[in-house]
Amino acid sequence: MARLLAFVLNAHEYLQFSKGLSTDDEPDLRQKSLTDDIELWIDVGMPDEKRIRKASSRADKVIIYSYGGRNTVWWNQLQNKLERFNNVTVINLPKAETDQLARLVKRTMQLQISIQDGQIWIGDDQQTAHIVPETWLAP
Repeated sequence: MARLLAFVLNAHEYLQFSKGLSTDDEPDLRQKSLTDDIELWIDVGMPDEKRIRKASSRADKVIIYSYGGRNTVWWNQLQNKLERFNNVTVINLPKAETDQLARLVKRTMQLQISIQDGQIWIGDDQQTAHIVPETWLAP
């Protein structure tokens, strides 16, 4: 669901899911130009510094969507190291809010998504999750 949310927040006709879950060399989502350059590299989770450095050198722009209960520990360890990258953005998806997304998962899903003033509402016909992403690092 966090990957789906990242896709929605960066919607573009060239944005696509990659083999990111099964391949270490690829992002979770990527947007390539017509010349096959990586314009946008999106990782969801808590990548290590080596992966972020590689992403930063291969893509014009890198966005990391961190989530889960331990992401503040991850951020405290990497914050100073990531500030040197001028093309990396780190966005936190608060745990309590992403836990709401888990309740929306069903075998077949039809979701409605609204984005306004930095807030996101994702819902189905029975319930809605409200998410307010926190920008931890911006270029």
